[in-house]
Amino acid sequence: MYHNSSQKKFWIFDKEAKLDQFRQEANQKFHSKALGLRKPGINESMFLEPREEKVLFRHYEKRLLDFCSVFKPVMPKSVVGTACMYFRRFYLNNSLMDYHPRTIMLTCAYLSCKVDEFNVSSTQFVGNLQESPAGQERALEQILEYELLLIQQLNFHLVVHNPYRPLEGFLIDLKTRYPLLENPEMMRKSADDFLNRASMTDVGLLFSPSQIALTAVLNSAARAGLNMETYLTECMGLKEDKETLSKMYDVMRRITTLIKEYELPKVEEVNMCKQKLERIHAEFTTNTNLKRKHGYEDDDHVVKKPLVTEEEWSDEDLDAL
Repeated sequence: MYHNSSQKKFWIFDKEAKLDQFRQEANQKFHSKALGLRKPGINESMFLEPREEKVLFRHYEKRLLDFCSVFKPVMPKSVVGTACMYFRRFYLNNSLMDYHPRTIMLTCAYLSCKVDEFNVSSTQFVGNLQESPAGQERALEQILEYELLLIQQLNFHLVVHNPYRPLEGFLIDLKTRYPLLENPEMMRKSADDFLNRASMTDVGLLFSPSQIALTAVLNSAARAGLNMETYLTECMGLKEDKETLSKMYDVMRRITTLIKEYELPKVEEVNMCKQKLERIHAEFTTNTNLKRKHGYEDDDHVVKKPLVTEEEWSDEDLDAL
């Protein structure tokens, strides 16, 4: 199904540089649009640079994963993977300065629950914010306001093929056709960790789910001191196809390198970029067709103390997980 999917046709790219180009173009588009308004006191130094957007994107993507990881009822991996892919696709062609990631990340999670048929009501969903009923109502209002925008920006391509199902397939295949490995299940935890880390990188925009899953399996085997080259050559029939085998190894090296190079941004750097982002969103409406509202405007998900008023939200109002 993946090979006939919108994911393969429209959302898989051949080079990391292409993805960087899209993001830089989205960043520059906001710069040009904002400067074109000719507001007094507005200049280039106010705006986020592409590097700063990358810092904030990684911060909010981690917040999205944190939210999904403590969601009740337990959120299936495929739903989490779909939410992360929506978030990454959305900001491939949009700037964080246009649409605030706090609302977009929750909208991605909400939409992924629907698409992957993880049946939770809207009330259950915002109940996971562990906020007052008024706070949950404001959050839901913004999520529903942005839901159609998100669907449109995804070009209505809502089905996401994640690497979790291929991983299960490889583990079953190892159990049935690769007797050299006594207990394939021993690799599950490490492979799952690999896929979780992969979800915070661009690998899902560059490689097929099966390539990512196979890399997770072989990476897990390598960590356990196991050599599984014979699985590729004998079970997968690549012994005589040196060219395909070489290409496969090259893909796996690229995937592994992207994951190894990933680093969460430093707190100080995040805070500095957040200040710029908040000033931008205070100065400009998020979109000419969307009136920006005060409401759910914090990164984290567990409240520290009751809010004094509905519009006194800040990054200190909610605590980290």
